Amino acid sequence: QLQVVESGGGLVQPGGSLRLSCEASGFTLDYYAIGWFRQAPGKERLGVSCISSGGTTTYAESVKGRFTVSRDHAKNTVYLRMNNLKPEDTAVYYCAAANRADCTSVASWGQGTQVTVSS
Repeated sequence: QLQVVESGGGLVQPGGSLRLSCEASGFTLDYYAIGWFRQAPGKERLGVSCISSGGTTTYAESVKGRFTVSRDHAKNTVYLRMNNLKPEDTAVYYCAAANRADCTSVASWGQGTQVTVSS
């Protein structure tokens, strides 16, 4: 059974950093893309970043230059490093295992982790 579990959220001041983790089980990162999405209160869920099974990475314009996605095959885990965080980055962050390289056709969602950027 495909499963992904996020961790690493929390409260951080503007300009601070966090690293989110997405641990995969039931599959390996060689065969699925992993996407990071976020949903702010009252807003739709939007894509933040994607790393394909081949290692190609993409980012939303709003996070380019600040967020970096990476993966550790030995730990079967994908990370989202978030630097220079802004209040508008506040949201529940989800990771997802996807069948397509562009992180569409999601096969499994995580439960989400809250990120709050506030002074």
